[in-house]
Amino acid sequence: MQQHETTLHVPAGTVSRRRFMGSVAATAATASLAASQAATAASPGESAPKPLPRKIKLGWIGCGNRGAWLAGQFQQHGGFAIRAIADYFQDEVDRCGNTLGVDKSRRFTGLSGYQKVLDSGVEAVAILDVPCFYPEQAQAAIAAKCHIYMAKPVAVDTRGCLAIEAAGRLATQKNLCFLVDYQMSTAPVNVEIVRRIWDGGLGTLLAVTTIGTGGTTKFNDDPPKGKTIESRLRKGLWNSDICLGGDRIVNYDIHTIEAAVWAIRRRALAAVGYQQIRRPNPQSDFHDLGFVTYECPEGLLWNHQTLCIPDHGPTLVCNVHGSLASAQMCHFGKSFLRGGPKHYGGGHTGDQYIAGAARNIATFYRSITEGRFDNPTVQRSVDATLTAILGREAAARGGRLTMDELIRQNQKLPVDLTGLKV
Repeated sequence: MQQHETTLHVPAGTVSRRRFMGSVAATAATASLAASQAATAASPGESAPKPLPRKIKLGWIGCGNRGAWLAGQFQQHGGFAIRAIADYFQDEVDRCGNTLGVDKSRRFTGLSGYQKVLDSGVEAVAILDVPCFYPEQAQAAIAAKCHIYMAKPVAVDTRGCLAIEAAGRLATQKNLCFLVDYQMSTAPVNVEIVRRIWDGGLGTLLAVTTIGTGGTTKFNDDPPKGKTIESRLRKGLWNSDICLGGDRIVNYDIHTIEAAVWAIRRRALAAVGYQQIRRPNPQSDFHDLGFVTYECPEGLLWNHQTLCIPDHGPTLVCNVHGSLASAQMCHFGKSFLRGGPKHYGGGHTGDQYIAGAARNIATFYRSITEGRFDNPTVQRSVDATLTAILGREAAARGGRLTMDELIRQNQKLPVDLTGLKV
């Protein structure tokens, strides 16, 4: 187990090499595990895989689209017993509960349903509902001495990010696992590319470009709000409201922003940008078009673009350019490192929606059962989310904004919970 770092903020926008080496070590180990399991499954004549040490009593928060699907993946893993579940809506929690075989007495609804899950005797919890609630739920989970598996983004505002950062530090102090479910940084081809970048394969880092595109459905489907935000908590509509989901750059583009922070081992120092709402008859406030330029330590420049408009299809790509070579990492597509002393032809990442989740579930289980509580994904997720928020706020304010200013202002986005079921 690695020594935990106790500083609250990363000095001058950088991230320590030790923290990131821990991250890549965990990722590489997970990829190796997935490969060995696949090989065993393909060779029935060989010795069977070792039985899992035990089943972990798991609580579940968020039974919507990905939440319900991912709960099934946890069951398939075999190392988890889903004991209690929560969702704001009764029909969602019942649909998921019936599929998972969760007793009706341990199905909870309303805004406080998550606390009832934590009080039900679980030892770990998966948090996959609405990002604006993640910091509060994570803090409650740590107080209940529960391990945490959390979806992205970890927060929608600065105060939430800092709360997650503190929760991650406290989790390590209490010997609890806290894993954030990003998939792009688990793909073996991307792990190899980042290893070569860290080994100097690009030379001096000069520039980064990240792209998040796709979303013709969102462009044409922006339903009006009701008297309360209740309807926005269903079917992923929270993506459309900045106070709930953080805006497009935070809840979708974060995949490629997180990959960039991972590859260059630093977060942005400052940003300028522009953003627009271009869809017809907008009902919500998310931006479907935006361009941000980040300033990073050591003169590194980073351009990001988000396009949720009719286009050629979904894209999540991170390009890192150096004095000797360039690298491309994808969420879905081909990743490679071209030129220089560490040239690597790479390959396709495959379906990270499924494979990346499987690797993260396996890592979560092993971290708990083997006592690995260094929790490397938390700080990187905080740094990536702060970088995304920095871009959003710089574009909204129409001027240059520094990370120090963003943190000092400690922004908290207001959420009107009037009329909602507690």
